[in-house]
Amino acid sequence: QVQLVESGGGLVQAGGSLRLSCAASGRTFSSYAMGWFRQAPGKEREFVAAISRSGTTTYYANSVKGRFTISRDNTKNTVYLQMNSLKPEDTAVYYCAHADSIGGQYNDWGQGTQVTVSS
Repeated sequence: QVQLVESGGGLVQAGGSLRLSCAASGRTFSSYAMGWFRQAPGKEREFVAAISRSGTTTYYANSVKGRFTISRDNTKNTVYLQMNSLKPEDTAVYYCAHADSIGGQYNDWGQGTQVTVSS
């Protein structure tokens, strides 16, 4: 089992930036892909971005493409989500999760970190 702890959320004005971090423990970090997801009030959880085990492949939801960047540091067991040009519609609780492959089933969700973008 993998334990995941997200951090870095907060309140930011539209157009601003935040960087989220997700620290992992429990298994060799470089052995699994990582993903970011988010859930806004009253909505289902949705995919945001994913990164392969080595970090060479990334996927993004169309809604964040060009504004968000996912990266990972396998020496620090951490995955990041750099969020630029934030919009009010990016307001949500952001979660990280892991999977055996970038397109696989994501498991062991963290507790989430709140991101609020004011207009």
